[in-house]
Amino acid sequence: MTVPVKRTSTYLPFCTEPKRPDFRPPEGAVDSHCHVFGPASRFPFASERKYTPVDAPKERLFWLRDHLGFARNVIVQATCHGRDNAALIDALEASGGLARGVAVVSEDITDAELQDLDEVGVRGVRFNFVKRLVDDTPHEVFERIAQRVQPLGWHVVVYFEAQDLTSVAPLLDRLLGRIVVDHMGRPDVTKGVDGPEFARFVDLMERNPRIWVKVSCPERLSVAGPPYDDVVPFAHRLVTQFPDRVLWGTDWPHPNMVSHMPDDGLLTDMIPRIAPMEELQHALLVSNPMRLYWPEETQP
Repeated sequence: MTVPVKRTSTYLPFCTEPKRPDFRPPEGAVDSHCHVFGPASRFPFASERKYTPVDAPKERLFWLRDHLGFARNVIVQATCHGRDNAALIDALEASGGLARGVAVVSEDITDAELQDLDEVGVRGVRFNFVKRLVDDTPHEVFERIAQRVQPLGWHVVVYFEAQDLTSVAPLLDRLLGRIVVDHMGRPDVTKGVDGPEFARFVDLMERNPRIWVKVSCPERLSVAGPPYDDVVPFAHRLVTQFPDRVLWGTDWPHPNMVSHMPDDGLLTDMIPRIAPMEELQHALLVSNPMRLYWPEETQP
């Protein structure tokens, strides 16, 4: 792979030589959370962005998919591109149907524009509540957007941190359709898998069967660092307790990381630690994401 990586003074670039994983994903496995950035010369970053990443184009993402042994991607719009989904659309169109997308849209998007996004492979919208990444948006706006996308069969992806769960949970109860929580709701792993904070999130999953979760981003949650032993119990708990509502993703190219840049091969090797049985691995990597993003291929 020869796509160059341009460094910036304040941003860690992604690992350009990830190891080939020892773990071999099952046939048809899906990386259910990743991004494309730029190239900025063609797809400029949003003026309101809180960080400026390095270019991480679709060619590099698709190379990584093949290198790690995955078959498909779910590409999530990140805040650095704002509501301009052009780079996402470009990647979806180039994927040959092997990628689906999660977009960020404004309340005034037209039905025709939503239909255009659906036709290129967008299957969800993302709502971000992490204040260091985005400005506040009234919950009523998110409710109206969620209602607008229901006729398309889309779901909602939400990104928040554990301390925000109390304020976000009432909105999740009001939203229509399926909801996918990014990165396990960003638990504080120092408080323990059996602590009250994570128990509140598990309780949310138990009482609302429409909520799914991505067991992703150990590199962001870990205090100990690689190989992220302190995060494994949290992901394992969710995979074993909610096997039909979990997804996994690399989060490549790991935007806005400040502590270190993970090796995506090592992240892939974590999968059998959080999903130790083959049936759990298949649900996590194949059957669950296929039901959510390619349902037309899973109908009897």
